[in-house]
Amino acid sequence: MLEVSSQTNLLEQKSYRYQLQDVAEPNLYRDVYPYTEVPKVPFNHRRVPINMPKEIWITDTTMRDGQQSVEPYTVKQIVDLYRLMSRLGGPKGIIRQTEFFIYSKKDREALEACLSLGLKFPEITTWIRANREDFKLVRDLNIKETGILVSSSDYHIFKKMKMTRAEAMDYYLHTVSDAFEAGVVPRCHLEDITRADFYGFVVPFVNKLMEMSYDAGIPVKIRACDTMGYGVPFSEVAIPRSVPGIIYGLQHYSDVPSEQLEWHGHNDFYKAVSNASTAWLYGASAVNCSLLGIGERTGNIPLEAMVFEYASLRGTMDGMDPTAITDIANYFREEIGYTIPDMTPFVGRNFNVTRAGIHADGLMKDEEIYNIFDTKTILNRSAGVMVTKTSGLAGIAYWINENYGLKGDARIQKHDPLVQALKEWVDDEYENGRQNVLSNGELEEKIDELGKGRFKKPTSF
Repeated sequence: MLEVSSQTNLLEQKSYRYQLQDVAEPNLYRDVYPYTEVPKVPFNHRRVPINMPKEIWITDTTMRDGQQSVEPYTVKQIVDLYRLMSRLGGPKGIIRQTEFFIYSKKDREALEACLSLGLKFPEITTWIRANREDFKLVRDLNIKETGILVSSSDYHIFKKMKMTRAEAMDYYLHTVSDAFEAGVVPRCHLEDITRADFYGFVVPFVNKLMEMSYDAGIPVKIRACDTMGYGVPFSEVAIPRSVPGIIYGLQHYSDVPSEQLEWHGHNDFYKAVSNASTAWLYGASAVNCSLLGIGERTGNIPLEAMVFEYASLRGTMDGMDPTAITDIANYFREEIGYTIPDMTPFVGRNFNVTRAGIHADGLMKDEEIYNIFDTKTILNRSAGVMVTKTSGLAGIAYWINENYGLKGDARIQKHDPLVQALKEWVDDEYENGRQNVLSNGELEEKIDELGKGRFKKPTSF
């Protein structure tokens, strides 16, 4: 059968209608995932085309997946983070949605408090397991969209749920049907898709979801979940590890429109950001992230990273306010007590701080030499230096001003007695054999001693 594809506008064969393969034994892809060895990356040399959607956006899971790996946030903290996220996403809603748990009284109180703010973006959605009791919670809250956990790999279907593929599909479809009947948009979370039998379960299941969606006149959203971080962004990699292949397959074999397709990744193999960008490039409109990448095990896709990926791919911030990223980082440090590793891009204390003496010298002459972009304008974070034996009086004064946030007349000059005393101590340290850079903590302790409490110890950037 031939018909014109709505995706490519080309005449294509439409005979690829995969049926459910209800196997007796689970397909665990032991050749790819031997468990006692590092997972393998098989190539099949099949290329799929880049298919960037007309619109792309970010969704958030900070209050759901993110909250599973830290101390639970208070209602006030959730509301504050929601406000900051709305400011970051801007009036166009580049951060389109955020999802909440709804199981506890506190979860529902936080959700209702955020709803009461009346902010258009990010839209508040929920997350439930695929059972009818959970769906009753959603219906009672009058939410327009909910995520539904629909585990897709045989690891989950056979080993965790103790079902066959046919039983799992039937179980999932009952809850999805309830959502359609209530007029709620179901967002189906295909958990562990990078270990799933793509043609034997994923495609037939999604085909059924798309048929139900058409009959109900309500869109179904498909979230491809790289639950273990096994996805890879390289071209010509075989399913199930291929991010381009998964996105292409969901569109080509299941006719999922870009605006109904979302990628959710984890960072177990350091590929969360590159996989998310790849999902955008190959046809998914949405990538699901969390603030600071906080999430299960190694974490989710860092939301702040995708803000910059968006700007890089689109050539514009589209109304987003990236200075909110610095305020979010400070909030996590000061109000939540979360420790952000100093070298973390965009949010770590030292992400735009140079350590090498020769680099510090270049930075002081022209910060563009060693700064990735104008971090003061874009993130409200001035470029910084770390104090070494080559810093000199000017470098030490620069460090003090930036570290303590001194502005205008409060800025310290290189001839200040404190700067001179500190330089003498620094020189003594290196003359006595020190080789490494002085830490912020050491410098702050010495400044407190020499300056007798002249400066308040910084708690934010």
